[in-house]
Amino acid sequence: MDLDPIVAPSIYCLDAAGARRRSRATGTSSPTPRPPDVYPVSDSRVTVVIPAKDEEGLIGEIVDAVKPYADEVLVVDGHSKDRTRAIALEHGARVIQDNGRGKGEALRLSFDAATTGIVVFIDADGSHDPADIPKLVAPIQAGRADLVIGSRGKGGSDELHGSLSQFIRYVGSQLIMLSINYRWNVRLTDSQNGFRAIRRDVGRRLGLTSNLTTIEQEMLMKALKQGFRVDEVASHEYERRWGTSKVVVWKLWFPYVWSFLRNLF
Repeated sequence: MDLDPIVAPSIYCLDAAGARRRSRATGTSSPTPRPPDVYPVSDSRVTVVIPAKDEEGLIGEIVDAVKPYADEVLVVDGHSKDRTRAIALEHGARVIQDNGRGKGEALRLSFDAATTGIVVFIDADGSHDPADIPKLVAPIQAGRADLVIGSRGKGGSDELHGSLSQFIRYVGSQLIMLSINYRWNVRLTDSQNGFRAIRRDVGRRLGLTSNLTTIEQEMLMKALKQGFRVDEVASHEYERRWGTSKVVVWKLWFPYVWSFLRNLF
């Protein structure tokens, strides 16, 4: 089953040999290239997944803010010591608990726990704008993409500038993004932002293994490697409004480099 192109941003697809093919809507009837056996999503409903650990100050507000854009709100609690779980339940979210291994495990568990065809991941600290969710899911619902990333490269970030550690984090992420672009001959701008949407069936097929925040980078690289269609939309990252960042550069630089190298070929 093929769809006629729809006016849209460029979508990056890989053919069976791994070569990049760039599809831009032209008004013709030529079908958009896509991997074998991958068709437009049959279930266009959306589960918004919120990984959370000790986020009681904001979790209720985030659950309420994503509800207008979700058919299901799923909070994956990382063994919080505060009232994160109770508050999420009070605000109408479905809550499951991970096994305490980290954000990567929480995202992997959500693919089995979600009950819809599209999964959106958003952080619980207020750094992402829930109003961007429709932009993230639109290319998937239209059958044009399998993974859509909220790009800070296009939308800007308040979290990647101002301190030495933020500068190092920014430069490191850009070097990895540059390498990914040249490896798969694509032109993307953000590999690590946690704000993204993906087809649930695709997420389950990727074979993700990371337990850390490196899960987002691994997700992109494996999607490109396996020939899935990747798109991105502009999304601004705001300074977190609650808690402290769990991304500590001096602790995580090696896991990010190792994740990049092991998924490169």
